[in-house]
Amino acid sequence: MTNPLAAFLAAWMFLTRIPVGTKALSDADFEAAPAFYPLVGMLLGMIGALAFLPGWMIGGGFIAAIFACAATLLATGAFHEDGLADLFDGLGASTPERMMEIMRDSRLGTFGAAALFVALGLKVAALAAMPPVLALAALPVAHGLSRLSAVVVIATSTYARPEGIAKPVAAGVARSALIVAALSGVAALAAFGIFTGMGGTVCALAGLCMGHLATRLLFERKLGGYTGDCLGAVQQLSEIGFYLGLLAWL
Repeated sequence: MTNPLAAFLAAWMFLTRIPVGTKALSDADFEAAPAFYPLVGMLLGMIGALAFLPGWMIGGGFIAAIFACAATLLATGAFHEDGLADLFDGLGASTPERMMEIMRDSRLGTFGAAALFVALGLKVAALAAMPPVLALAALPVAHGLSRLSAVVVIATSTYARPEGIAKPVAAGVARSALIVAALSGVAALAAFGIFTGMGGTVCALAGLCMGHLATRLLFERKLGGYTGDCLGAVQQLSEIGFYLGLLAWL
């Protein structure tokens, strides 16, 4: 792996809109960045958790959940949500080429808007339905593991087009980067397990895996691989799956 700090900064720059003062990063840094996607995700979840607290004090669980989602939207520039909307806009296309053409279009279509509305609604509703302490614990873990879910797609699928924002990871993920990402996810899950117990952890992980697999079924059968938008969609539906699995346990 390249310089770990440079790879972390590349991951931060790729996944967030929060500026960091740093020198120019190389293509090798961005290719190694997936190693730190889960860690960046956990930090984003912590931002959401910090926003959850004042929301809870102001108006209870529903306001707290909106604050948490709004904070992560601002931190990422709705980067992943945009991918989710673009994927669903493209699903009605008759050919892979037409699907990718629609996904590149910056305009938001009806299917994309509906998917975005449902996804945000599910996140807010799920977080609001949890005990506040559990929601605070779930946010960093869900954000971290859902970024690991996207890394798994990069490692096990094929990049579907030669250009686009995901080009730095088009060649896949190096074994060392995948190991670092996986260890980060395991550590987060283990810490969550200590807090919630085995039942909640298993159900949350099962929900995340279902979100991961369901999303891959949507795009791989048509594209034969993934694009940057597909990675955003995988992250979103994996995160939602984590919350819903946890709620099913409750």
